[in-house]
Amino acid sequence: MKALVLTEYYKLEYKEVPTPRPGPGEVLLRVKACAICGSDVHGYDGQSGRRIPPVVMGHEASGVIEETGPEVKAWRKGDRVTFDSTVYCGSCHYCRKGQINLCENRMVLGVSCGDYRRDGAMAEYVVLPERILYRLPDGVSFEQAAMVEPLSIAVHATAVSPLKLGDRAVVLGAGTIGLMLTQTLATAGASQIIVCDLDPGKLELARKLGATHTLTSDSGTAGAIQDITGAQGADIAFEAVGIPATFSLAVNCVHRGGAVVMVGNVTKEVSLPLQKCVTEQIGLYGTCSSSGEYDICLGLIGGGRLRVDELISKTAPLEEGGKWFDRLHAAEPGLIKVVLQPD
Repeated sequence: MKALVLTEYYKLEYKEVPTPRPGPGEVLLRVKACAICGSDVHGYDGQSGRRIPPVVMGHEASGVIEETGPEVKAWRKGDRVTFDSTVYCGSCHYCRKGQINLCENRMVLGVSCGDYRRDGAMAEYVVLPERILYRLPDGVSFEQAAMVEPLSIAVHATAVSPLKLGDRAVVLGAGTIGLMLTQTLATAGASQIIVCDLDPGKLELARKLGATHTLTSDSGTAGAIQDITGAQGADIAFEAVGIPATFSLAVNCVHRGGAVVMVGNVTKEVSLPLQKCVTEQIGLYGTCSSSGEYDICLGLIGGGRLRVDELISKTAPLEEGGKWFDRLHAAEPGLIKVVLQPD
């Protein structure tokens, strides 16, 4: 089969690799669409340390079951599916509690790190455990289904947060996750949604997707949020970037007793204003990936409640993936999500 392989940092090769075979409880999926995640781009340049070459990346995907392995009973050839990016064991303490994102034996498709290597879906075929599969509704396209994984992160973050109906919310970062958070917060009943980013084009899209206010991030952003909220500050901030500057802004834009939800994780460490968080009783909520929200996401997309088509900037053949990685890595204006198609 053909696959897009990260052979060294900054180098992707479209090449022939062995076609995997499904084992017991597994299926062979013919990939129809695979989106490029921001984490893939950070892996492309070696920044994250979680895409050690050689590896086939890709975990935001959908396709058609080509073959089922022994002991597979719920699925058959021809079924249209998407899948969880997390390969969880199903039997550890956290899996038994339903916290599959915290699985003690967790692996992520398309990740190659010091602990494990698991080839992903930027290929004609990928093998998957049947327990991570989700059936596509008739009205959801393969390209839309490739957006379910990032959407599930936004839905999970909203569910983990203490958001209440009518809350004033801030979203820091208008990338894919931030734009999806904008929609989930609107659906969940936030009265104000203030989105902050450096890119005017992304802010314009945020307004179309439900933001009540947008701000170009600069030194005056915290003050501007105070003005918008009538000098009260936000009830809750979602940090969807993961760098020191935006984390600091998140803490400083919420009022006493407010909450900060940490979604982005580009930087390994940030400084915590401990006394402010303690004396103002600011809640900090970590949120990791998703935990079974895929069916909810598919229902929201299929029912037209959440829009993902506007976030897809380009669909392109898998063999052209290298140039699209370069363009995403260069942060080309207006480019949000690229979906690669093996067929």
